[in-house]
Amino acid sequence: MTLDFFGDRDQQDLSEGYSLLRDFSMPFSPEGLLEASKCLEFDALVYTSNLENHPGVVEALAGGRVLLGNRPESIRQVRDWQVLRRFCRESLISFPPTLLPGEEKEADPSRRWLLKPTSSGGGHLIEQWDGRPLKKNQVLQACVTGTPASVLFAADGQRSVVLGLTEQLIGENGFGVSGLRWCGNILPFAPQKSASIFAGVERAVSLFTRRFDLRGVNGIDIIVDDNPDGAPIWYFLEVNPRYTAAMELVEHAYCSNIFCIHIEAMAGRLPAFSLLNRISGSYYGKGIVFANQDITVPETRAWLGKKRRDIPFPGDMIEAGQPVCTVFAQGDDKKSCLSNLLENASAVRRETGDKTED
Repeated sequence: MTLDFFGDRDQQDLSEGYSLLRDFSMPFSPEGLLEASKCLEFDALVYTSNLENHPGVVEALAGGRVLLGNRPESIRQVRDWQVLRRFCRESLISFPPTLLPGEEKEADPSRRWLLKPTSSGGGHLIEQWDGRPLKKNQVLQACVTGTPASVLFAADGQRSVVLGLTEQLIGENGFGVSGLRWCGNILPFAPQKSASIFAGVERAVSLFTRRFDLRGVNGIDIIVDDNPDGAPIWYFLEVNPRYTAAMELVEHAYCSNIFCIHIEAMAGRLPAFSLLNRISGSYYGKGIVFANQDITVPETRAWLGKKRRDIPFPGDMIEAGQPVCTVFAQGDDKKSCLSNLLENASAVRRETGDKTED
């Protein structure tokens, strides 16, 4: 049984699904999910984004049932930059200089700084800092150059296994976004760099797992750059203590059922998996198509047989800036994979009458 905001068409073929929008006439909110859940009967809970920003709601949703995911206290700790900053320093995990409210005067004026909310996802509400005082739910983080990437792993609270490294697609106009908005992933992340940074990433994942009692499948966002000598280096950005959007690519590339891995990890059984033996070969990508203008969705039955997921119902009204669907593609290299993804996105625009941005 599923409960979310959209209740996509293809989801209905997989499970008994309920939608805040369709079945409860509610706007999206964590509190709305909690209220709607009171009408449903279930004995266990699995949650996805962005409920990691609402540990109190997770606790209430579980309500004494089996919680198949990270505990609310783990979420609170691993999303708290005061805790994270101290932990990373003590553990020698590199991260961009990060300042908390009241520390703005410590910002080096020779560097660019980003104003980031402490509870968001997908690059929402991240912007250049203009010197304003921080609010209690914001941090300052120094800009670092490099390529955004995501680390995917399974954990049982003590042990962990890295399942994949992907490159994040950020601000790609072809998907209808700009700036620092996330819009997809490509797996694998640059194989040569992946092999070079793997030991350090694996160590960090292990340390995060034990310190924060992480369980099930999780993700870590990082940014990868090169030293002056050309050797790759990486910086930690944040932990996503739940199923992440890039997990689908692990399923496509390695024929692994992520939900089964998640449930098994919760029971203390991790997969026998060696990523280093799998990071070369074909490239797999997913992209989120965002509407460039307000559109009305046409008949989407034929979409079910195409490389598309999160498919809306015909007649749905989608506002500019909102997601239309997810597209998938493969390629022999990153360039061809991205090109195929963008072509699939363009096909969605043609079929919905959405304009193409220059």
